Amino acid sequence: MNERYARQELVRICRMLYDRQLTVSAGGNMSVRINDSEILITPSGRNKGMLEIEDMVVIDSKGKVLTEGKPSIEHKFHLALYNMNYDTNAVIHCHPLHCVTLAVRKENIKSNITPEGVLLLGEVPMIGYFTPGSKKLVDAVAAVGDHKAILMERHGAITQGRNLEEAYNRMEELEFQAKLQILCGEVTDLPKREIQKLSRM
Repeated sequence: MNERYARQELVRICRMLYDRQLTVSAGGNMSVRINDSEILITPSGRNKGMLEIEDMVVIDSKGKVLTEGKPSIEHKFHLALYNMNYDTNAVIHCHPLHCVTLAVRKENIKSNITPEGVLLLGEVPMIGYFTPGSKKLVDAVAAVGDHKAILMERHGAITQGRNLEEAYNRMEELEFQAKLQILCGEVTDLPKREIQKLSRM
């Protein structure tokens, strides 16, 4: 992917996440793969609704900073996901209110209550709480890194996709499913046969 285009797209997605209240203030971090050895990621400690294309930081597959700026402290779990999933070209981590509500309650997201949840998300594991930026958090994310979406206890959510749009759509759907679950209360999954059918689509 052309670096300038990647910068434009990452800025656009960050603003969409902010406008949709999927992330607030300086929370979260987003990245996109430029090529086999370089990743473009949001800078540390910046409001995602106010970023410009020159603010984004290029790092290599081992985390070495190649341009000006300081990458997010959580860039290492982004790299872990890219390095283990060849098809992943975008990673989004943010703190959507309803996802975090469930994560604080230690309540798993039920992603099988609507067809869209099954199609876009599949099973959504929740990892325990680990300090942001820590190796323990990176290891915990990597342990479930084959999933499309991950919830982090008392922290937030991660989605990955073949491109930024897919990763964004999964984050938006994840927050919708979390809100739906909270609004509905006790609810049952779709029939197992239907879930299997949808999963094959």
